[in-house]
Amino acid sequence: MFSENEAKRYSKQTILDEIGLLGQVKLKNARVAVIGAGGLGCPIIQYMASSGVGTIGIIDFDVIEHSNLHRQILFTPADVGRKKAEVAKERALAQNPDTKIELFDCALTDENAESILSQFDLVVDGCDNFLTRYSVNDACVKLGLPLVYGSILGFQGQIAVFNYEGSKNLRDIFPEPPNAEDVPNCSDNGVLGVVPGVIGTLMVNETLKCILGLQVTTNVYRIFDLLSMKQTELKY
Repeated sequence: MFSENEAKRYSKQTILDEIGLLGQVKLKNARVAVIGAGGLGCPIIQYMASSGVGTIGIIDFDVIEHSNLHRQILFTPADVGRKKAEVAKERALAQNPDTKIELFDCALTDENAESILSQFDLVVDGCDNFLTRYSVNDACVKLGLPLVYGSILGFQGQIAVFNYEGSKNLRDIFPEPPNAEDVPNCSDNGVLGVVPGVIGTLMVNETLKCILGLQVTTNVYRIFDLLSMKQTELKY
Protein backbone atom coordinates (compact mmCIF):
# COMPACT_ATOMS: atom_id res chain seq x y z
CA MET A 1 0.00 0.00 0.00
CA PHE A 2 2.83 2.41 0.84
CA SER A 3 6.20 2.83 -0.83
CA GLU A 4 9.34 3.07 1.27
CA ASN A 5 9.37 6.85 0.83
CA GLU A 6 5.72 7.12 1.87
CA ALA A 7 6.35 5.02 4.96
CA LYS A 8 9.16 7.37 5.96
CA ARG A 9 7.15 10.50 5.13
CA TYR A 10 4.18 9.55 7.29
CA SER A 11 6.08 7.80 10.09
CA LYS A 12 5.48 10.57 12.63
CA GLN A 13 1.74 10.38 11.93
CA THR A 14 1.37 6.62 11.88
CA ILE A 15 2.95 6.25 15.32
CA LEU A 16 0.00 8.19 16.75
CA ASP A 17 -2.52 5.80 18.29
CA GLU A 18 -5.38 7.76 16.71
CA ILE A 19 -3.99 7.25 13.20
CA GLY A 20 -1.73 4.24 12.73
CA LEU A 21 -1.33 2.51 9.38
CA LEU A 22 -5.07 2.00 8.98
CA GLY A 23 -5.67 5.73 9.43
CA GLN A 24 -3.00 6.55 6.89
CA VAL A 25 -4.71 4.19 4.44
CA LYS A 26 -7.96 6.13 5.01
CA LEU A 27 -6.14 9.34 4.15
CA LYS A 28 -4.60 7.83 1.03
CA ASN A 29 -7.99 6.56 -0.16
CA ALA A 30 -9.75 9.86 0.52
CA ARG A 31 -10.94 12.15 -2.27
CA VAL A 32 -11.30 15.75 -1.10
CA ALA A 33 -12.50 18.73 -3.13
CA VAL A 34 -11.04 22.15 -2.31
CA ILE A 35 -13.05 25.17 -3.41
CA GLY A 36 -10.59 27.96 -4.17
CA ALA A 37 -6.81 28.06 -4.40
CA GLY A 38 -6.42 31.46 -2.77
CA GLY A 39 -5.67 32.56 0.78
CA LEU A 40 -7.38 29.62 2.46
CA GLY A 41 -6.88 27.19 -0.40
CA CYS A 42 -3.08 27.48 -0.35
CA PRO A 43 -2.50 26.14 3.18
CA ILE A 44 -5.39 23.70 2.79
CA ILE A 45 -3.89 22.16 -0.35
CA GLN A 46 -0.37 22.20 1.05
CA TYR A 47 -1.17 20.52 4.35
CA MET A 48 -3.56 17.98 2.86
CA ALA A 49 -0.93 16.94 0.33
CA SER A 50 1.80 16.73 2.98
CA SER A 51 -0.48 14.73 5.28
CA GLY A 52 -1.12 12.10 2.62
CA VAL A 53 -4.62 12.80 1.35
CA GLY A 54 -4.67 10.62 -1.76
CA THR A 55 -6.69 12.73 -4.19
CA ILE A 56 -7.24 16.48 -3.99
CA GLY A 57 -9.57 18.25 -6.39
CA ILE A 58 -8.89 21.96 -6.88
CA ILE A 59 -11.73 24.12 -8.20
CA ASP A 60 -10.51 27.60 -9.17
CA PHE A 61 -10.46 29.71 -12.35
CA ASP A 62 -8.56 32.78 -11.06
CA VAL A 63 -5.05 34.03 -11.89
CA ILE A 64 -2.31 35.09 -9.50
CA GLU A 65 -1.87 38.82 -8.81
CA HIS A 66 0.83 40.69 -6.89
CA SER A 67 -1.71 41.58 -4.18
CA ASN A 68 -2.20 37.86 -3.47
CA LEU A 69 1.38 37.15 -2.52
CA HIS A 70 1.34 38.29 1.12
CA ARG A 71 -1.12 35.55 2.06
CA GLN A 72 -1.25 32.96 -0.76
CA ILE A 73 1.94 31.25 0.24
CA LEU A 74 2.21 28.68 -2.55
CA PHE A 75 2.91 31.47 -5.07
CA THR A 76 5.93 33.64 -5.91
CA PRO A 77 6.35 36.85 -7.95
CA ALA A 78 7.37 34.71 -10.92
CA ASP A 79 3.89 33.12 -10.87
CA VAL A 80 1.96 36.38 -11.36
CA GLY A 81 -0.45 36.00 -14.29
CA ARG A 82 -0.56 32.20 -14.10
CA LYS A 83 -3.59 30.15 -13.07
CA LYS A 84 -3.74 29.61 -9.33
CA ALA A 85 -4.95 26.02 -9.61
CA GLU A 86 -2.16 25.02 -12.00
CA VAL A 87 0.58 26.50 -9.82
CA ALA A 88 -0.97 25.02 -6.67
CA LYS A 89 -0.93 21.60 -8.34
CA GLU A 90 2.76 21.98 -9.26
CA ARG A 91 3.73 22.98 -5.71
CA ALA A 92 1.66 20.26 -4.05
CA LEU A 93 3.13 17.55 -6.29
CA ALA A 94 6.63 18.88 -5.69
CA GLN A 95 5.97 18.50 -2.00
CA ASN A 96 4.34 15.08 -2.25
CA PRO A 97 4.48 13.31 -5.64
CA ASP A 98 2.36 10.47 -4.25
CA THR A 99 -0.71 12.73 -4.04
CA LYS A 100 -3.03 12.93 -7.04
CA ILE A 101 -4.32 16.39 -8.01
CA GLU A 102 -7.40 16.91 -10.19
CA LEU A 103 -8.05 20.41 -11.60
CA PHE A 104 -11.35 22.08 -12.43
CA ASP A 105 -10.71 25.40 -14.20
CA CYS A 106 -14.10 26.96 -13.54
CA ALA A 107 -16.26 28.80 -11.07
CA LEU A 108 -18.48 26.53 -8.99
CA THR A 109 -22.15 27.34 -9.60
CA ASP A 110 -25.59 25.87 -8.98
CA GLU A 111 -25.36 24.37 -12.47
CA ASN A 112 -22.10 22.43 -12.06
CA ALA A 113 -21.70 21.95 -8.30
CA GLU A 114 -23.34 18.54 -8.05
CA SER A 115 -21.57 17.06 -11.07
CA ILE A 116 -18.16 18.16 -9.77
CA LEU A 117 -18.58 17.49 -6.07
CA SER A 118 -20.18 14.07 -6.60
CA GLN A 119 -16.70 12.86 -7.57
CA PHE A 120 -15.43 13.40 -4.01
CA ASP A 121 -15.98 12.14 -0.46
CA LEU A 122 -15.67 15.44 1.38
CA VAL A 123 -15.57 19.14 0.49
CA VAL A 124 -13.47 21.96 1.94
CA ASP A 125 -14.76 25.43 1.09
CA GLY A 126 -12.16 28.19 1.02
CA CYS A 127 -13.89 30.42 -1.53
CA ASP A 128 -14.36 34.17 -1.15
CA ASN A 129 -18.00 34.84 -2.03
CA PHE A 130 -21.36 33.93 -0.56
CA LEU A 131 -23.09 32.82 -3.75
CA THR A 132 -20.49 30.10 -4.19
CA ARG A 133 -20.70 29.16 -0.51
CA TYR A 134 -24.40 28.48 -0.80
CA SER A 135 -24.00 26.57 -4.07
CA VAL A 136 -21.39 24.39 -2.36
CA ASN A 137 -23.50 23.92 0.76
CA ASP A 138 -26.66 23.00 -1.12
CA ALA A 139 -24.84 20.52 -3.34
CA CYS A 140 -23.23 18.88 -0.31
CA VAL A 141 -26.63 18.53 1.36
CA LYS A 142 -28.10 16.90 -1.75
CA LEU A 143 -25.10 14.59 -2.13
CA GLY A 144 -24.71 13.80 1.56
CA LEU A 145 -21.14 15.10 1.68
CA PRO A 146 -19.46 16.58 4.76
CA LEU A 147 -18.44 20.21 4.30
CA VAL A 148 -15.61 21.98 6.13
CA TYR A 149 -16.31 25.70 5.91
CA GLY A 150 -14.04 28.67 6.52
CA SER A 151 -13.89 32.40 5.87
CA ILE A 152 -11.48 35.25 6.65
CA LEU A 153 -11.46 39.04 6.86
CA GLY A 154 -9.13 41.48 8.56
CA PHE A 155 -7.86 39.79 11.73
CA GLN A 156 -10.80 37.39 11.94
CA GLY A 157 -11.56 33.89 10.74
CA GLN A 158 -14.57 31.60 10.97
CA ILE A 159 -14.82 27.81 10.85
CA ALA A 160 -17.62 25.24 10.92
CA VAL A 161 -18.16 21.61 9.93
CA PHE A 162 -21.50 21.17 8.17
CA ASN A 163 -23.51 18.12 7.10
CA TYR A 164 -21.29 15.65 8.94
CA GLU A 165 -23.01 12.50 10.20
CA GLY A 166 -26.41 14.16 10.23
CA SER A 167 -25.29 17.54 11.56
CA LYS A 168 -26.80 20.83 10.40
CA ASN A 169 -25.71 22.87 7.40
CA LEU A 170 -24.99 26.49 6.44
CA ARG A 171 -28.66 27.36 5.91
CA ASP A 172 -29.49 26.27 9.45
CA ILE A 173 -27.46 29.18 10.80
CA PHE A 174 -27.70 31.61 7.87
CA PRO A 175 -30.85 30.67 5.89
CA GLU A 176 -30.23 33.01 2.96
CA PRO A 177 -27.09 34.58 1.47
CA PRO A 178 -26.68 38.30 2.18
CA ASN A 179 -26.75 40.88 -0.59
CA ALA A 180 -23.34 41.00 -2.26
CA GLU A 181 -23.05 44.77 -1.72
CA ASP A 182 -23.55 44.30 2.04
CA VAL A 183 -20.71 41.82 2.47
CA PRO A 184 -17.19 43.13 3.23
CA ASN A 185 -14.35 41.45 1.35
CA CYS A 186 -10.58 41.23 1.52
CA SER A 187 -10.11 43.29 -1.64
CA ASP A 188 -11.85 46.30 -0.11
CA ASN A 189 -11.26 45.77 3.61
CA GLY A 190 -7.96 43.87 3.77
CA VAL A 191 -6.69 40.83 5.63
CA LEU A 192 -3.57 40.14 7.70
CA GLY A 193 -1.36 37.72 5.78
CA VAL A 194 -1.18 35.05 8.50
CA VAL A 195 -4.95 34.84 9.09
CA PRO A 196 -5.69 32.49 6.17
CA GLY A 197 -2.71 30.39 7.20
CA VAL A 198 -4.09 29.91 10.71
CA ILE A 199 -7.68 29.33 9.63
CA GLY A 200 -6.74 27.18 6.63
CA THR A 201 -4.61 24.93 8.83
CA LEU A 202 -7.46 24.54 11.32
CA MET A 203 -9.75 23.62 8.42
CA VAL A 204 -7.34 20.87 7.39
CA ASN A 205 -7.31 19.65 10.98
CA GLU A 206 -11.09 19.26 10.88
CA THR A 207 -10.90 17.62 7.46
CA LEU A 208 -8.38 15.02 8.57
CA LYS A 209 -10.46 14.23 11.66
CA CYS A 210 -13.52 13.66 9.45
CA ILE A 211 -11.57 11.30 7.21
CA LEU A 212 -10.04 9.43 10.14
CA GLY A 213 -13.31 9.11 12.02
CA LEU A 214 -12.03 11.07 15.01
CA GLN A 215 -14.28 13.21 17.18
CA VAL A 216 -15.54 16.29 15.32
CA THR A 217 -17.52 19.08 16.98
CA THR A 218 -20.62 19.85 14.93
CA ASN A 219 -23.42 22.42 15.09
CA VAL A 220 -20.92 24.99 16.36
CA TYR A 221 -19.80 28.03 14.37
CA ARG A 222 -16.42 29.23 15.62
CA ILE A 223 -15.17 32.81 15.25
CA PHE A 224 -11.48 33.48 15.89
CA ASP A 225 -10.21 37.02 16.52
CA LEU A 226 -6.47 36.80 15.97
CA LEU A 227 -5.92 40.38 17.14
CA SER A 228 -7.32 39.76 20.61
CA MET A 229 -6.78 35.97 20.50
CA LYS A 230 -10.39 35.43 21.58
CA GLN A 231 -12.67 32.68 20.33
CA THR A 232 -16.45 32.86 20.12
CA GLU A 233 -18.68 29.82 19.62
CA LEU A 234 -22.19 30.09 18.18
CA LYS A 235 -24.25 26.95 18.69
CA TYR A 236 -27.06 26.38 16.23
